Amino acid sequence: MSLESYFSVLYEDNHLIAVHKKSGVLVQGDATGDKPLSEWVKDYLRDKYQKPGNVFCGVIHRIDRPVSGVVLLAKTSKALERMNKQFADKIIRKTYWAVVAQIPDPTGATLKHWLTKDAQRNVARAFDKEVKDSKYCELNYRLIDSSDRYYLVEVQPITGRAHQIRCQLATIGCPIKGDLKYGAPRSNPDGRIHLHARKVEFDHPVTKEKMVIQCPVPEEDTLWNYFEDKAKV
Repeated sequence: MSLESYFSVLYEDNHLIAVHKKSGVLVQGDATGDKPLSEWVKDYLRDKYQKPGNVFCGVIHRIDRPVSGVVLLAKTSKALERMNKQFADKIIRKTYWAVVAQIPDPTGATLKHWLTKDAQRNVARAFDKEVKDSKYCELNYRLIDSSDRYYLVEVQPITGRAHQIRCQLATIGCPIKGDLKYGAPRSNPDGRIHLHARKVEFDHPVTKEKMVIQCPVPEEDTLWNYFEDKAKV
């Protein structure tokens, strides 16, 4: 398979590369042993710049395997260090699109929970109050569009917990389309879930320029394209 099956490049300079990760691709290696996005991007950089041997490609943040969208990677250790600090200082702002089958009530709000993680089942659970081994999580959401059967919700996470968006939306009765792990009634044919990392905003680690990188929705998905087309009108 070609590299385009795993990602496409949205932005690249001497310090950073932003890619559109396809659904089903790991960002970093795990117990499955499947080749992760970071290694596919290294292959791309090695080939593009004719660099034999090792190539630096630092993972700045992750999105879940069944999720599509923008992922930032660093091409130098200095850029990685500076971008990690921006995440720690909450300078970086991420925006997601999620498709749900139930209209959220209210249609916009801030969700605050405490999450626990069952590592064996790889599933999170949300609580209204702090419990043992839980981590605080927070996000803002708002309804931005609808079709005959589905609702498009824009989500901006304040914290970056694993499975946070998936778990918190499910907790208010709005599991993401195709996300069986968090209560969707059926899977999508290709195993993806309808959660997409739509946009990332940050300060460039070297030039300090304000950067906004927006990622188009998966072009092969009819429902995503319906919402994308409406957003352009």
